[in-house]
Amino acid sequence: MADSIPSPSPTPPRSAADLFSDPLDSHPLWFKPTAFLSRDFDSESYISELRTFVPFDALRSELQSHLSALNHELIDLINRDYNDFVNLSTKLVDVDSAIVRMRAPLVELREKIEGFRGSVEASLVSLRNGLKQRSEAAAAREVLELLLDTFHVVSKVEKLIKELPTVPSDWSTGDANNNMMEKASSINNGLSLQHAEVGTNLRETQSMILERIASEMNRLKFYIAHAKVSQSLSLSLSFTHSLFIQNLPFVENMEKRIQNASQLLDASLSHCFMDGLEHRDANAIYNCLRAYAAIDNTGNAEEIFRTAIVTPMIQKIIPHDQLGVVDGASTELESDYRLIKQSIQEDCKFLLDIASAGRPTEFLRNYKTSLDFLAHLEGYCPSRSAVTRFRSEAAYVEFMKQWNLGVYFSLRFQEIAGALDFALSSTSLVPVQNQSPDGGNLTLKQSLTLLDSLRSCWKEDVLILSCSDKFLRLSLQLLARYSNWLSSGLAARKKVDAGSNPGCEWAASAVPDDFIYIIHDIDLLAQEVRGDYLRHILQLLSSCSAEICDSVKDSILHGGNSLSDMIPQVISTIIEALAEKAAESLLDGERAAAYMNAEVKSKLISGAATEITGRYYELASELVNVARKTESSLQRIRQGAQRRAGASSEISDNNVSDPDKICMQLFLDIQEYGRNLASLGVEAADIPSYCSLWQCVAPQDRQNTIKRSLDVPEPVLKETETNSSPCDLDA
Repeated sequence: MADSIPSPSPTPPRSAADLFSDPLDSHPLWFKPTAFLSRDFDSESYISELRTFVPFDALRSELQSHLSALNHELIDLINRDYNDFVNLSTKLVDVDSAIVRMRAPLVELREKIEGFRGSVEASLVSLRNGLKQRSEAAAAREVLELLLDTFHVVSKVEKLIKELPTVPSDWSTGDANNNMMEKASSINNGLSLQHAEVGTNLRETQSMILERIASEMNRLKFYIAHAKVSQSLSLSLSFTHSLFIQNLPFVENMEKRIQNASQLLDASLSHCFMDGLEHRDANAIYNCLRAYAAIDNTGNAEEIFRTAIVTPMIQKIIPHDQLGVVDGASTELESDYRLIKQSIQEDCKFLLDIASAGRPTEFLRNYKTSLDFLAHLEGYCPSRSAVTRFRSEAAYVEFMKQWNLGVYFSLRFQEIAGALDFALSSTSLVPVQNQSPDGGNLTLKQSLTLLDSLRSCWKEDVLILSCSDKFLRLSLQLLARYSNWLSSGLAARKKVDAGSNPGCEWAASAVPDDFIYIIHDIDLLAQEVRGDYLRHILQLLSSCSAEICDSVKDSILHGGNSLSDMIPQVISTIIEALAEKAAESLLDGERAAAYMNAEVKSKLISGAATEITGRYYELASELVNVARKTESSLQRIRQGAQRRAGASSEISDNNVSDPDKICMQLFLDIQEYGRNLASLGVEAADIPSYCSLWQCVAPQDRQNTIKRSLDVPEPVLKETETNSSPCDLDA
């Protein structure tokens, strides 16, 4: 194979000039042949540019060499395509006439293309004009829709103001109404309560309508501000310039109506707020405060509260005509301060309870209502950036700071975790008395409390989604607390002083049956945590990302698995308890025998043997009778099948039947049992139930040989006879 490969041809020797000199076709760096191919090539400028740094002789020689190279290339090309050059003259016949014939269609085609180009440009101009008019029309339509919305909102505000419930007289006649109600109460208490209820409903209805009006006024302010922005953006449009040049006359014409509605709202809201403060109507006050917040006029609410509550209270406690306050006795000043504190407690503190976390249920209801109100306001924001700016406002931030979610969670933590700690601090396992449908068939109070605590973390009236991470941590802590309670109790049970460990007393007093209940509850709790409980949490957190949901799922499953991991420890504890119980019974029997004489001991042994033998006979006889009845039924079925098949019914089965096997096994057992009784000093043949048992299971040839059989050990049976096993007895 090596011979078939041709050897490379030797390379010709290279001279020193080829190695150390420039190639023959190389040019100096200043000479570029490609420059001659440029469209804007100018020979004079080219030569004048090169002569500034290249000698004339060198330039001439280089150009001549390049010319000779081009001539050589031309000759090579002609020689390569010589036939084509020779035939070129014969093929180029009547070239001028062909050019004339082609010129006319080309000119016509050029004219058509120019015509199409002009029409396309005209269409483009028309399209641009149409788009411009369309954008102007869209801007004008937006302004018109804005004006229509403004008109509708103003009309709606005026309609709502007219729908305000009226009172018997002016808003400020609260004292007269109170006097009338006091007189009515002296006549009829039931009628007075009815009037009071009507007044409360009237104030609440007024406050709710005023809150709606305030919301619409806030919407109206938004439209007006948006109109000003639209005006500044539309000044460059020729179509809408005339519409906005006079500063939205349509809005200017409605300014008077808007001002009247705003004044009526301020007056009505002030009177309703004062009336609510006077009657301490929390719902009316809360609605009025939300209305003030909607129109961004909280200063007016503060001024009304200062005028209606604070000023009269201070004037009542410290009159202006009272002199010598500074120079008077210190007890008078202390009395004044005490009265001020009392007035604040009675008349002002209920306002602070709105945002106070001291009452978690009311706090959560008010917090969710406030968030719903803020979400309603955010609905008017046209974009996400507007929502971000709205949330970054100082008023928004200050309002959210009033809701102390940390304190709320701390109170809920104490409430939920405290209930579980109280249940686990019991010194014994408490069974569930009245099982509720939500209890899941739990048997112990401690387990039921854990399930209730876990569910409380994710109830609608407890959970705040912004604190869901804290409630998840609380759920896992509850599971860990329950597992630690079990493990510490089981570990303390193994110690001698188990009852001395706080929180582990239940394990010292628990019996094996109690641990069975614990296993049952652990199974149910683990299934609930990994099942419905996990699905409920994932449903509440469905708005979160998939990564967060997976982390929550893994943590909950880990908590459920930690409960299941406690079952082997509980089973081990049950086994140890049973073993200890058996050992205690054995020791007690040995100690009791030391205090009994032979006669008493003989009576106890004889009586116990008689009772045990009687029960032994009942169980064995029932087992044998059932086996014989079953065998008889099977025998009849087999005989019927043989007759239908035409076989002889006289053919008998030589195999040992199941009842015979059972009797053989029982016969061996009672013989050994009789010998054990004899070793204790009890004569088995003297026990009637033993004789009956012998007659039941003994073979026909051994029916009357009880004493002899007990004296002589039974020989080993043949393989055919000992073919039965304890499994046959169980069958």
